[in-house]
Amino acid sequence: MSFTSKYDTFIFESYRYNQSSSTASFTYSFDGERRFTETVQFTAEQSYNEAVLDRALCMAWIIAGISYYKTFPTTNVLVKGRELTAKQAEFFSTVYLHGLSQFVYENNLAPENIAQFIATSDHTSEIEPYHGDGTLVLQSGGKDSLLLAELLKENNHDFSVWYMTQGTEYPAVLDMIQKPLRQITRTIDRAALTAAKNDGGLNGHIPVTYLTFSYALIDAILHGESTVLAAIGNEGEEPHAFIGDYPVTHQWSKTWGAEQLLAAYVSDHVAHELRVGSPLRNLSELKIAELFAQHAWGTYGSSFSSCNVANYKQGHDNATLSWCGECPKCANSYLLFAPWIDREELIQIFGKDMFADERLVDTFKGLLGVEDIEKPFECVGEIDELRSAYHLVIQNGYDGLPFEVPTSDFDRGSRREAQQWATQLIDTSVLQ
Repeated sequence: MSFTSKYDTFIFESYRYNQSSSTASFTYSFDGERRFTETVQFTAEQSYNEAVLDRALCMAWIIAGISYYKTFPTTNVLVKGRELTAKQAEFFSTVYLHGLSQFVYENNLAPENIAQFIATSDHTSEIEPYHGDGTLVLQSGGKDSLLLAELLKENNHDFSVWYMTQGTEYPAVLDMIQKPLRQITRTIDRAALTAAKNDGGLNGHIPVTYLTFSYALIDAILHGESTVLAAIGNEGEEPHAFIGDYPVTHQWSKTWGAEQLLAAYVSDHVAHELRVGSPLRNLSELKIAELFAQHAWGTYGSSFSSCNVANYKQGHDNATLSWCGECPKCANSYLLFAPWIDREELIQIFGKDMFADERLVDTFKGLLGVEDIEKPFECVGEIDELRSAYHLVIQNGYDGLPFEVPTSDFDRGSRREAQQWATQLIDTSVLQ
């Protein structure tokens, strides 16, 4: 492999929470020399459990460190001031190894050289009961999270909307949910990351869903809440590539296995009574699009977006969401919604008939598994379900793509594995 880190050890230096400013800071270094500090501005807290908060801060500290570790990835890591049990060390090793799989693949690295955390304690401390009540629902302004909000409202669940930003704005569409909104601000150490890049440091994708969950969990604890919900369907399971037996996925932290790991870690090492999960976990992406058309399109159809290029770049003002109409996420969304939304309305939303854009032919081939073109590294549907969506579209009278698309027997209505408590938050009668 071509890259050799110029450092020996990535060090988790310290973390702290400043109660007067409701700000957490997380500090890291390579060999005590090159340093990084990330800060997170939380909303003003109420009465909270300090011991539980500390354990959640520690988890977030180690997970957030991946953003800086990736610049000069080392085999060795050192966690200062905190001991890790064997189970904790295994958890964080898994997060780094599989959460960085796309990064490893695109930077031509060896998976075995990604950090392995070492257990420093064989004693598992008892954790006291956590007394909390209330629900946070993570929001992005995309189809999945807005659908979840609508389904929870239909089932008379009370919750707060939660959004993480790197600026001051948030998508205006979130106000349309008509639930209390809490916004936190994550400030990454851009200056240090830029300096690292200029010195030959690497860049790449991280398990951002785990990072978001970690910060939302802290905010929930600060407000005495017990449940954090994300809107994640059955996605992320299909590898984009392999390095030997090592699967390469764009968003490992959205997989069912990753949700189980995180839920178990939170229960075992933060508080038994805290719950994290997704009520949409047992649904396919195609089914989620169908349900969005039924339950949410009338309210949000002209205001939402799942396009990362147009809305979610670092430092981008995304108060008003839009679609770029050029990226794999837009092509994926077009495929998923075309069976359920009027063609002319969909063309107006995306600015064109995306099937007719010659520049997107290879993008659609990658999404649909045609001619061995690599599946795009984005949060997109499985090849079989996108093929199924495409043939539903053709049945609805759309002009097709300029290549043959294999048929599929994908069952969009079948139920996948999920945490039972999470899926029970939604009345299954509306999901038929």
